[in-house]
Amino acid sequence: MPGRAEAVTVARRLAREQLHRWGVEDEVGDSATLVLSELVTNALLHTGSRRIGCELRCSADRLRLAVTDQGAEPGRLRVQRSAADEQGRGLLLVTAVSSSWGAYDARPGPGLVVWAELLREEPAAGTAAGPSAPGTRAAAGRPEAGGPAGRRTAG
Repeated sequence: MPGRAEAVTVARRLAREQLHRWGVEDEVGDSATLVLSELVTNALLHTGSRRIGCELRCSADRLRLAVTDQGAEPGRLRVQRSAADEQGRGLLLVTAVSSSWGAYDARPGPGLVVWAELLREEPAAGTAAGPSAPGTRAAAGRPEAGGPAGRRTAG
């Protein structure tokens, strides 16, 4: 889609329509739409891409969302915000809501693919998640952790 501000609204609408076709609604659908909105917003704010690509995949146990940008133009500084700025919380939200997320270089050419996965159902309370289990988090530049941050279970 074109790299303009309205891309966030368009991506959100198209995602909701596809999630509905897959029968993914309620909290998981809302979370997926929020994560996609944050990823598209980051691509627009931090790269100035003329085009943004969005991909949604659905399996029996998880959703995978990916946003591809064209990278920053040579010589163009990426936007950086201070800690006190109202913005800059998008990836914190992605971290809190996703079971895992990360980024890799888009090939061929410049750009980045930022992806996030969401579990379609919460794991049963009391189950341990090892490094390769579905509840792990692997974000760019961070080691894997034992389970999803920001989620609490009764117990």
